[in-house]
Amino acid sequence: MIRITELPLPLDHTPGTLRQAILKRLDIPAADLLDFTLFKRSHDARKKNRGILLFICVVDVTLRDEAAVLKRLARDRQVGPAPDTSYHPVAHAPARLKERPLVVGFGPCGLFAALLLAQMGFRPIVLERGRDVRRRTKDTWALWRRNTLTPESNVQFGEGGAGLFSDGKLYSQIKDPKFYGRKVMHEFVRAGAPAQILYVSKPHIGTFRLTGVVSAMRQEIIGLGGEIRFESKVTELLIEAGRIEGVALESGETLHSRHVVLALGHSSRDTFRMLERRRVHMEAKPFAIGFRIEHPQSLIDTARLGNFAGHPELGAADYKLVHHAGNGRAVYSFCMCPGGTVVAATSEPGRVVTNGMSQYSRNERNANAGIVVAVNPEQDFPGGPLAGVALQEALESTAYVLGGSNYCAPGQLVGDFLRGAASTRLGDVIPSYTPGVRLGDLSQALPAYAIDAMREALPAFGRQIRGFDRDDAVLTGVETRTSSPVRITRDSESLQSLNVRGLYPCGEGAGYAGGILSAGVDGIKVAEAVARSLA
Repeated sequence: MIRITELPLPLDHTPGTLRQAILKRLDIPAADLLDFTLFKRSHDARKKNRGILLFICVVDVTLRDEAAVLKRLARDRQVGPAPDTSYHPVAHAPARLKERPLVVGFGPCGLFAALLLAQMGFRPIVLERGRDVRRRTKDTWALWRRNTLTPESNVQFGEGGAGLFSDGKLYSQIKDPKFYGRKVMHEFVRAGAPAQILYVSKPHIGTFRLTGVVSAMRQEIIGLGGEIRFESKVTELLIEAGRIEGVALESGETLHSRHVVLALGHSSRDTFRMLERRRVHMEAKPFAIGFRIEHPQSLIDTARLGNFAGHPELGAADYKLVHHAGNGRAVYSFCMCPGGTVVAATSEPGRVVTNGMSQYSRNERNANAGIVVAVNPEQDFPGGPLAGVALQEALESTAYVLGGSNYCAPGQLVGDFLRGAASTRLGDVIPSYTPGVRLGDLSQALPAYAIDAMREALPAFGRQIRGFDRDDAVLTGVETRTSSPVRITRDSESLQSLNVRGLYPCGEGAGYAGGILSAGVDGIKVAEAVARSLA
């Protein structure tokens, strides 16, 4: 197979158009092209104001005489052998499996760790503190519609993890030399995700579709001999002489295993505290705090795509922004959700947290993103591995009070925020957060250094995207769970805890991932490490 990179195509291309572009690019007769696959497609909008916007594609092709074409085009940097992106299992379970591995947490990392272990024959047991997607969805809607929080079943906890109620973004900037990300994509498609996620540059699934995909993957794990236990909260690790021996559940049950995958989410604060008590090696790590910002999606589309805004092949436009403020703080956009909504994402009583979510269609009125400020242990929360957790909790408790102590969120118009004046009424931009937004002064919601940096950044972002700092754009607070505030440190080779053998910290909660794709990839890596140890 041969790979062609940087192959330009018109927006309205067809399979026939693509075929002709391949023939022309390789200068071969039609009979020599046996097959082709669109591997990646992105768009180049740099010349949109001159009426030019093209897809730039990566295509894998099968030819009658590939060796001759590669020899003829040996100096062409955009044509070469296609890499092998297929997945190859590293081990298979022995006929008599002496021990079943435990997987704690059933978010993206735990899901893929369990799936890979099941596919290799190791029959994992998954322990998830929350509920299955159907019941979890009902519990989450109860918070959004009736201000009723279920602490163990919400946006953070339950089957699918925090990524379930998000944009379902499936792209990452991680290094992936073994193409584990491709394995993640293929498994999602096999479970019912749209096939387009295999080639679009910024693939996403959306919450409603993702729930069905996750359910199908759960059934595959069970069909392969795995076991999924919901409402099974791990409250204690059984450790003897520096070795994991199993876990204890809140119900009082004890499960024994010398291989435990710890795939916690970034909001498992009570489990972090248990790990600290058991002296599992952890350290504080940087994260970010800020607000959600909302604009009309049409404003973002026009700014990013010009006259091509609204083209059905392009969909809702996104953005990625960063500003280095004069006080030394980095301010950046986070988890941008085109055509989406701002959602209540708390998992604890008496606290308010925001996040963003989009459906697959991305056709809601507003665009939203986190506008966040980086914070770090040395400068902002010294005092031990869980000092970042304490900072998050304090900010979320303040937001709860500012919002009216009923899970409504505090909000402010951008113009008032920049002027330092409390907001009293909305403009044309209607906030999407439910249960609701209480307007006021957000300067009380974050530390002064964060407020100052954001007040400097928003006009700078307005110079990049016209209208970004418009007066009636809406800020909603607070965004605190951008990533885990801790890292459960592990050995880089064995992927085991530095001081507890057989314990495999992984995923976003352990500080080794940031999103669905990277968490899935980390789950695959850890599953392979466990499989090698058990085989």
